[in-house]
Amino acid sequence: MAALTLSPTALDWALRAMPGRRLQQVHRLPGSTSASLHRLDFQDGFRAVLRQFDLLPGWLTSEPDLARHEARSLARAAQTGLPTPHLIAFDETGTEADWPSVLMTCLPGEVELNPPDLHIWLDELAAALARIHAVSAADFDWTHAPYSDLGQLTGPAWTSVPDAWARAIEQLREPPPAFTPTFIHRDFHPANVLWRAGQISGVVDWVNACAGPAAADVGHCRVNLAQMYGLGAADAFKAAYERRTGQCQSRYWDLLSLADFMGGAEPPRVYPAWPIFGLTGLTDVLVQKRLDDYLTGLIGNPTGTN
Repeated sequence: MAALTLSPTALDWALRAMPGRRLQQVHRLPGSTSASLHRLDFQDGFRAVLRQFDLLPGWLTSEPDLARHEARSLARAAQTGLPTPHLIAFDETGTEADWPSVLMTCLPGEVELNPPDLHIWLDELAAALARIHAVSAADFDWTHAPYSDLGQLTGPAWTSVPDAWARAIEQLREPPPAFTPTFIHRDFHPANVLWRAGQISGVVDWVNACAGPAAADVGHCRVNLAQMYGLGAADAFKAAYERRTGQCQSRYWDLLSLADFMGGAEPPRVYPAWPIFGLTGLTDVLVQKRLDDYLTGLIGNPTGTN
């Protein structure tokens, strides 16, 4: 278990990467389930964020290059024209900062999960994702791969629609649709987007970015939206993205994103960050029902799109 406070070793490493700045205070940031996040505030008003990959040892074992991956992703993300953190330093192995770590600039804004106008909010999310996908993935070292083993995929025990799952699995074992690889975020969802005065002020958490199908990003965001707000929000986001890009979202990538999310034997639960950021009233039972409804909506459409 990671410590709640930043270790002296990690803090010293971070401060050496920013010589001349006088530290005022350190805040542990809420909401992250995969890495510890601390914000460093300096007397001149500058702020930095230190991410340490210390919460999921299994993730670090399977991907020991996480810090380098995020460092390279931040450099590519800067080409989107969106506000994204700028890399200050990274420690790939953790030899200097206790854990593999990435030090980056801190963006202004807050996560907004209770927007005053959901449709405008969804349209802005779609616009931001379209800008990410306009960036070339040429010569980027990381490529998209499913999180789930499609050859071993089975319907979850908790579902109320096992027949729909059986049909989905059958479709996922077919070859994927052809696509042109582009730069994708790979974890684009509302808790990774910052807002200020009604406008997007930043997109964060780039550690999973890779070259891959744009539709995988759309599908990943849709499965999050379906759980958070219901099927209508997921469909409105898809429509906004298609309207902005002219790209038609293939059902295959929506199903794959749903299958990726279903990994593990435990039934899905409310993502811990959602209530932290103000989205209350969700229950595990409601999340599971919304996922079944989402799957039924996808499978119930006999065409190749949804």
